[in-house]
Amino acid sequence: MNLFTLLERTARRWPQAGAVFSGTQCLQSWARLHERALRLAGALGAGGDPGDPPRRVAIASENCPEYLELMFGAWAAGAAVAPLNYKLHPREMADIASDAEPSLLFASKTLAPGLRDTLPPAWSKHVVTIGSAEYEALFRSAPALPRDTRPETLAWLFYTSGTTGRSKGAMLTHRNLMASTLSHLADVEAIDEGCSQIHAAPMSHGSGLYIPAYVARGARQVIPASAGFEPGAFLDLCDAHPGCGAFLAPTMVQRLRVTVEAAGRGRPRGLRTIIYGGGPMYVEELNKSLAAFGQVFVQIYGQGESPMTITWLRRADHALGNAALLGSVGTARTGMRVRVVGEDGRDLPAGATGEVICQGDAVMAGYWRNPEATAETLRDGWLHTGDMGSLDEHGYLTLRDRSKDVIISGGSNIYPREVEEALLAHHAVAEACVVGIPDAEWGETVAAFVVTTAGKTVSERELDAHCLNRIARFKRPKRYVFIDALPKNSYGKVLKRVLRERLAIQDT
Repeated sequence: MNLFTLLERTARRWPQAGAVFSGTQCLQSWARLHERALRLAGALGAGGDPGDPPRRVAIASENCPEYLELMFGAWAAGAAVAPLNYKLHPREMADIASDAEPSLLFASKTLAPGLRDTLPPAWSKHVVTIGSAEYEALFRSAPALPRDTRPETLAWLFYTSGTTGRSKGAMLTHRNLMASTLSHLADVEAIDEGCSQIHAAPMSHGSGLYIPAYVARGARQVIPASAGFEPGAFLDLCDAHPGCGAFLAPTMVQRLRVTVEAAGRGRPRGLRTIIYGGGPMYVEELNKSLAAFGQVFVQIYGQGESPMTITWLRRADHALGNAALLGSVGTARTGMRVRVVGEDGRDLPAGATGEVICQGDAVMAGYWRNPEATAETLRDGWLHTGDMGSLDEHGYLTLRDRSKDVIISGGSNIYPREVEEALLAHHAVAEACVVGIPDAEWGETVAAFVVTTAGKTVSERELDAHCLNRIARFKRPKRYVFIDALPKNSYGKVLKRVLRERLAIQDT
């Protein structure tokens, strides 16, 4: 089992069809992509000794067309890819590289100089600048025969976002990614050669993890000319390419919706599916986005440890207009089992909140060179997600929060998301994030960071009254902090650690 076979079959079936696009310009056919991947595999060579972990090939780059040939070339050579978050500081990328120990590190022209300056001198020879003469020389090698790999062979070393500590490398095998691919095709969307995947979100993360599914069906790969997400350009690409699908973080969906409304433009003719996940999509915002774009949305819930594959909320579920369903993350994906358990590990009844755990072929093999973290996260055959949630009688999972984010005040659990949902129902609130702060009497109390809608104002007293009409008195914020923008990482997740540190500084 080797993920390279997905490209091989597509190149055989549609050799001259457009495969890789930069904006609206076709750069490679499937036959050309297939050939370059095999030439890169020839340059990478046979690899290490039998029984050793496969070599790692790191990629440090903004979204770029070369991502495809690098990924599939590494797989053809029997190597694993280790994509790095290009928005990290060079020192952070160097730390990850020192952990992954790649045989080559392919870096964009903007990132290569900083990495060469940061990495130890002996590492300079391992850094290859994408698009350079040295890079192109690799593709003059003779094409290699794709290597056969075992299902349990490492394919992708996925480093966690590291918002609360040092990143860990989730080991995703060919079996893991093939299971995730098949589950996507079974559940999320029907893809064919008349479809396109727009890489607006990072290819090192969510968007990249969907590449195998789209390649398997011959769907064109579209990288925006900006190499990232610009709402106007994204909408234009959806008019230029057929059957467009994309993975977007909730904050990106919001920006897209605001752009459409401000420009007075309708849904692009080529927009087929928006898959959203990676953070909470609040019901208020989701309803606005449904009104703007129609029934194009599918929600996924997953982690790097179970790539994009734990539960899903179907397109049909979005059409029902049921607030409880829209606030959930749907039901278990094909091939996955999902449970909610108490501290004793036993299943909790419907409606009760506990830790979400899951099991299936998409779940990682463990953490790279970190047996302690592996043993903590993978217990008794189940992935312990660290997320708190509840299942209803129909199997729909509603997430409350990360276990570490639950606020315990006076012995009662307060889940930040329900307070955030209440705040976002106010017309003057654009974004909100709730954290717990230490309190001598109650243990913890609720603090709310609020970003107001442009041109609107709201007082603490108004927000307090607004919350009291929607949630229990003990859950309402005891402190409001108005800020211009919430701190977020490159995947759109709010950095609650930064907010807590800000409060701590203010209180000293």
